[in-house]
Formats: sequence, structure tokens, C-alpha cells
Amino acid sequence: MKNIKSVKTIKLLALLLITSIAFVSCSNDDDDHDDHDHEEELITTVTYELTNGTDIVTLVYQDLDGEGGADGNTTVSGPLTANTVYSATIELLNETENPAEDITEEVEAEGDEHEFFYTSSISDVTITKLDEDSDGNPVGIVTTFVTGDAGSGSLTIELIHEPTKPNDGTSASAGGSTDVDVTFPIEVQ
Repeated sequence: MKNIKSVKTIKLLALLLITSIAFVSCSNDDDDHDDHDHEEELITTVTYELTNGTDIVTLVYQDLDGEGGADGNTTVSGPLTANTVYSATIELLNETENPAEDITEEVEAEGDEHEFFYTSSISDVTITKLDEDSDGNPVGIVTTFVTGDAGSGSLTIELIHEPTKPNDGTSASAGGSTDVDVTFPIEVQ
């Protein structure tokens, strides 16, 4: 008789264990920690600063009301010097927040999901991405910017979200969605 009660007890405990595992594994977890959908951040200001000693050139794009309102403005602090190697960094801000939110920090933290692309219409300009994501692929927050002979043209900066990595170094092959796409007039003297 004791044996039958023990078997029934074991069966009941096994049934309770299986039921509790089923409830836990089928729970609806909407916390979306690391696998969240891309929430597009508002980027109102893009600053690309190029430095060679005391030769500092700053390119700024600012659109304080975001997409759909007034057009954004670009400013370039001056010409670039011919045949020069610049150290460069890019900064993204949301200036509708007070204090301004530094979106660059998020791009850096999620480097495997982002990549900057720099395209110049001046053939003698070379831009090399120096920083990498956790997989060793380029991100492009920190770059070297090398000028050649004098000329004028444009520099386009794009930030692609969820690009194919590795890629051929162009935004056309990267896929993904565009978070930033700004063009600056530049002059090399």
C-alpha cells in the first residue's frame, strides 16, 4: 500500500514539475533587452572635426527640428590644407534634449549594428576608419583624413544601421537603413 502511495506521489510531483517548466518556458517576455527593434534616435547635429596640430577644420550639420521641418544647415569652418594628414572624429547629438544627448555613445556601444561611410568627390582625398566593432569590422567614429592636391568638391557622410559586415567599404553594398546622410562642400588649398 505504501508503495502505491509513493508511486502516486512521484507521478504527481513529476506532473507538477513538467507543468511548471511548461509555464515558465511559454511565458510572454516583452522586455526586448538586446534583441530590440531599432528605435531611430533623433539626430539633430553632426559634427566632423579634422585636426592636424593647430589646423582644425570643423564640419557641422544642424537640423534642430528634425526631419520634415525646416531644412538643416551645413557650415564648414574653413578650407583643408593640401597634402595633409588629419585626425578626425565624428559626433552625433540630439539637441532637442537638455542637456544634449550624445548619440555617438550609442553608436559606439552598438558598433556591430552601425557603420559610417565617407565619400568625397575630390579624388585626392582618402578617409580611413580606425575604430572597430567587437567583431573587428570598421565603425568609423575615428578616422584619418588625408588630402592630396588642391581642389574643391563635397564630402558625404552616411551612418548605416545594421549594415552587412564585412562589406566593400561603400554604403551601396552595406544594405541596412540610413540613420544619417549629410553632404558638406569642402575645399582643399
